[in-house]
Amino acid sequence: MAQTTYNVLFICTANSARSILAEGLMNHFGRGAFKGYSAGSHPSGIVNPLALEQLRILKLPTEGYRSKGWEEFAAPDAPPLDFVFTVCDNAAGQICPVWPGQPMTAHWGVPDPAAVQGSDEQKQAAFKEATLLLTRRIQLMLSLPLEKLDSLSLQHELRQIGKQ
Repeated sequence: MAQTTYNVLFICTANSARSILAEGLMNHFGRGAFKGYSAGSHPSGIVNPLALEQLRILKLPTEGYRSKGWEEFAAPDAPPLDFVFTVCDNAAGQICPVWPGQPMTAHWGVPDPAAVQGSDEQKQAAFKEATLLLTRRIQLMLSLPLEKLDSLSLQHELRQIGKQ
């Protein structure tokens, strides 16, 4: 029997830090059963080097990431999405495209580590904190018995994860 791969899109405004981290973490922890993607409502065109540094610290791949717009995932040839999570408050408040297939959606707000002002150590600490928060939420999601939950229960659980 073929294994289902769930496609998960993480959205932020610039698609340079939090959503990139979430994409990498989902691809690692999802172990082929979940495929992570990321996009932005107003992509910066640049991936924040401190986000890539966090992935490198975790010994995760750092190649192939790019800051891109969410319209790529609303196009007819886009991968069918099963889940869409906003990871910043700005993106959560914006009108999102209509996603083909009506994926489950939830807001998993994470403070913006790229907005932290201060020393290099303070900036790195903010990226580490964002990485830990995203890791915890992704692991909680992956522990859900997806095949046993009806869609309303699953939607509730996904929203609850965003509050943790």
